[in-house]
Amino acid sequence: MKRIRIISLVLAAIILFFLIKQELQITKSWRAWNLPLSGKVIVLDAGHGGPDGGAVGGKDIVEKNITLEITKMLQDYLQEQGALVILTREGDYDLADKDTKSYSRRKAEDLKKRVAMINKPDVDFFVSIHLNALPSNSSKGAQTFYHRSLLENERAAKFIQAELRTSLENTNRSAKTISHVYLLKYAKTPGTLVEAGFLSNVNERYMLNSEKYQQKVAAAIYRGILRYFTEKGNPPE
Repeated sequence: MKRIRIISLVLAAIILFFLIKQELQITKSWRAWNLPLSGKVIVLDAGHGGPDGGAVGGKDIVEKNITLEITKMLQDYLQEQGALVILTREGDYDLADKDTKSYSRRKAEDLKKRVAMINKPDVDFFVSIHLNALPSNSSKGAQTFYHRSLLENERAAKFIQAELRTSLENTNRSAKTISHVYLLKYAKTPGTLVEAGFLSNVNERYMLNSEKYQQKVAAAIYRGILRYFTEKGNPPE
């Protein structure tokens, strides 16, 4: 009798183990299906790279380094919500072939390859991240730009800009159309370009160089993208 009781307890424990395991698998699968960005393919473009440093602030704060940090932080936010994220670059390099020598040719080749990545048929959205700089040090604030070639560009840009205004609390800028930026002009996929701030502004340069502020920028862009994909109504102006 004692032996039968032990066997029964062991069998009950085994059955309970498999029931719990199955329940966990179902829960995990259900969560995956319910992630708001599940199945979305998003390209993140960290502006500049390699010989093209972009804007420079102070003595040694270079645009290409900060854009890459913000891009990687944004990648983490998006992946947590189920998106498949593709980076145009993951380090300090451009996309031109190593045999391309002149700077202008490297720049042209680099941009064409970035556009090619964005225009792949399975890509749903893209964001190109940059920093601004002007001769005057008074300009400040993040701003989102878009091209009029696709109606969705404006909608996405306005959602992202609204989140930048709310989260950063240091800009009253609005999303703005722009026509001469190569990447936006030739992109066939919906997307925007975010200028995260001005390296020419001393205070903003200091903030942009800090990990805490970079996280705030990345989180704001992420929330804007999330609203673009999940909200049906019109974005705020």
